[in-house]
Amino acid sequence: MENIRNFCIVAHIDHGKSTLADRILELTGAIHTTNNKQVLDSMDLERERGITIKAKSVRMPYRANDGSNYILNLIDTPGHVDFNYEVSRSLKACEGAVLLVDASQGVEAQTIANAYLAVDAGLEIIQVINKIDLPNAMVDECRQQLEDTLGLSGKDALLISAKTGAGVPELLEAIVSRVPAPQGSIDEPLKCLVFDSFYDTYRGVVPHIRLFSGSLRSGDKIVLKSTSKVFDVDEVGYFTPGFTPCEKLSAGEVGYFSAAIKDVGDIHVGDTIVSHDHPETPAIPGSRRSQPMVFCGIYPINSNDYAKLGTALEKFRLNDSSVTFEKESSAALGHGYRLGFMGMLHMEITLERLKREYGQDLIATMPSVVYKVVTINGESLMIDNPSRFPAPHSIDHIEEPIIRARIIVPTDLVGPCMELSESKRGTMVAMEYPDTRRTLLTYDFPLGEIITGYYDKLKSVSRGYASMDYDIAGYRPGDLVKVDVLVNENRVDALSFISIRGSADARARTLIHKLRKVIPRHLFQIPLQAAIGGKVIAREDIAPIRKDVLAKCYGGDISRKRKLLEKQKEGKKKMKMVGSVEVPQEAFLLLLKTEE
Repeated sequence: MENIRNFCIVAHIDHGKSTLADRILELTGAIHTTNNKQVLDSMDLERERGITIKAKSVRMPYRANDGSNYILNLIDTPGHVDFNYEVSRSLKACEGAVLLVDASQGVEAQTIANAYLAVDAGLEIIQVINKIDLPNAMVDECRQQLEDTLGLSGKDALLISAKTGAGVPELLEAIVSRVPAPQGSIDEPLKCLVFDSFYDTYRGVVPHIRLFSGSLRSGDKIVLKSTSKVFDVDEVGYFTPGFTPCEKLSAGEVGYFSAAIKDVGDIHVGDTIVSHDHPETPAIPGSRRSQPMVFCGIYPINSNDYAKLGTALEKFRLNDSSVTFEKESSAALGHGYRLGFMGMLHMEITLERLKREYGQDLIATMPSVVYKVVTINGESLMIDNPSRFPAPHSIDHIEEPIIRARIIVPTDLVGPCMELSESKRGTMVAMEYPDTRRTLLTYDFPLGEIITGYYDKLKSVSRGYASMDYDIAGYRPGDLVKVDVLVNENRVDALSFISIRGSADARARTLIHKLRKVIPRHLFQIPLQAAIGGKVIAREDIAPIRKDVLAKCYGGDISRKRKLLEKQKEGKKKMKMVGSVEVPQEAFLLLLKTEE
């Protein structure tokens, strides 16, 4: 155990974590050449978007300058705020963290957030300034920012270039000398933490584990603390980056095991695994449960695929435990699930992964947040779906979730960023100057305003230079109303949305206008309405398709033509009573775009 080092790499998005992981893999001989391919970003989506989505672990042998042989367990983590839970889980399995700062960008919002996570987890932090080979590298400024914003020693920061490999051997030496060896004893009973897992068709659930004491080998009987179920281990091993079976895993090591756990509900991330001979071994305090920020409903396009979607979600949650889901049904869309996500990018990635990896054809409804509705009886309801709102006359007031956002922008672009934030009902809390070129703005925003494209607009008004990080700051009363959408006088619950009273009319009119173009014309007139309670605030009609019944009347008495028109009118009235209107899938995506 003296020669094991468990560490992770944390940084803001695009600061070079995956490239540094490649260089370390090359230097330790775990792989021969990478050609800057980001080996640990193996998912198609990660390659396409150039971001890390899943935390990956890998074990590497390393011979230090003093001749000692070490085992390095590296966990590469995502950088985007939406995948924060991946980072906090990875930190539980490590003793040290390499905090990476881009020399051309400086300390950014997520750098600060990840540094605080590492400090809270009690890890040894090694400050590293990356991309020193760039012509616009600001090494001295970065050293100063580390001291000013994080209170870390700037002069101790290591200078590297992950792309060229410069300074990476010195970083490996620093990891060996500064990161403490794991605590625990091989002689104590088995105790290990599940920090990730995935589902294999043949082997069942394969958990990724960090051993804190004891050892685990093939043939051992284990107990899952959360469910008290007993399993026989049939394989143990570690990642190199592929799966490499071994004889046993001992305290301090990171690896995986398979034990034919076929029911995905038996095990979850944060679970403790103990020996069958010592079931009284206390559980390891797991990582805190993730707090979903954004919710949306998903429904299978073919209603027969409902059970298949449920199975896919169970398997997906093994791989990404920050997703929450529960059953729900909609009059317009049938049976489906209500999913909770960490943010909009997380939602986008999850839906794309469900389509690609699990072959699901889905309709997703408008993203929403959790509102606190206080009734006139004093009862407090937490509601994440507009269709579950109580009747307007029984509501005393509605409270919306507020987030505290830290935005770092270049000083000359503060004006447009403040203008955008004000338009999203942001309240400025503080303005600080970490250095002469950048400003740190702290704002309180309603979460509902942030999920509709704020981050994308912030990037465009700041020419791509702004960075943002946020956390929940509680609830605040607001003048909010629920807007219902009626198609042919039938309420479509999946199109309902919550809005502040001042902008409800404008949003409703925009949506109704767009719906008119999306819903196809029928043989009868279709009224589209938006209503708050019983009051209609917007209306448009879809004109009927008219058949020219007078085409065959090329002369003769006018009464004959009138008779045909009256007959047609009666037919249309009858059809309107029995006819139903199909709302196409595109209509549910319109809500996302009503802002544009």
